[in-house]
This record gives sequence, structure tokens and C-alpha cells, in this order.
Amino acid sequence: MKKILILIVFLVAGLASQVNAQTLKFGHLDISQLITVMPERAAALTVIEKEAADLEAMLGTMQTELQNMYVDYTENRETLSDLIRQAKEEDIQMKQQRIDTFRQQADQQLQQKQQELMVPIFDAADKAIAEVAKEEGLLYVFDISSRVVLYKSTQSIDVLPLVKKKMGIE
Repeated sequence: MKKILILIVFLVAGLASQVNAQTLKFGHLDISQLITVMPERAAALTVIEKEAADLEAMLGTMQTELQNMYVDYTENRETLSDLIRQAKEEDIQMKQQRIDTFRQQADQQLQQKQQELMVPIFDAADKAIAEVAKEEGLLYVFDISSRVVLYKSTQSIDVLPLVKKKMGIE
């Protein structure tokens, strides 16, 4: 009986040491901080800012035209016949509607362009993170910028420097 008890104690001790040998490894990084320092992001922002400036210039031109139409209408309203006054009012309303439609379409176009340019950047970051995680033997890498992770242990590895190095970012 003593031999069986001693055997069980050694088995339990052996299993416990085997579990300790398989330490779980986790990593974390602030993905927004990584994206901010990527050179591809700066190039994408330049393209988006130029497109936004072009659309803003067009919108400004349209608004100036509307303002001129309105000033002309208000200055000459008393001298216009009912038919011409009604036609000018309709022109002003239609111009305002075209401006509103243009503004909405411009916002949509900018959002699509931003997504089109940023998706490859996020994909490159994801790829580098996956490679570093594999090299370091990590089970999970958490994004701490999202504030979903409420606590991170000092045993969790900050993989941001490793990922930046992998991507050639200083």
C-alpha cells in the first residue's frame, strides 16, 4: 500500500512539473500606435488629404455660385415677373439640392478611398504580428488600444518593438 501511495505522489509531482514546463505565453501591443508609425499610413493620408482638398474646392465653387445666384435674386426680386422669380427660386433650390447631394457623395467617396488605402496597411500589420507571435511562441496577442483588455500582466510580452523591427520601422 505504501508503494502505491509513493507511486501516486511521484506521478502527481511529475504531472505538476510537466504542466509548469508548458507556460502559456501571451503578448500585447497598441495597434493604433503601430499603424501611426507605418510609412504607408503617411502616404495614404497624403492621398486622402489631396482628394479631400479637391472635393472641398469643388464644393466651395458650388457654394459661391449659389451665393451669387441668391444675391442676384434678392437684388432683382422686386423687378422680376412672377414667372421669372419662380424660375430663379427653383434654380436656387435645385442648386442647394445638388450641393447637398455632392457633399454626401464626397463624404462617401472619401470613406471608400480611406478604406481602400488603409486595408493593405492593416493587413501588413496583421501579418507582421502573426509572424512575431509565431516566432515568440505566443498563444494570443491582445490589442490594448481598444481597452477591451482591462488588465495585462508583466509576464505578457509587449510585441510592438518586435513587430516594428520585423516591419523595418524605427
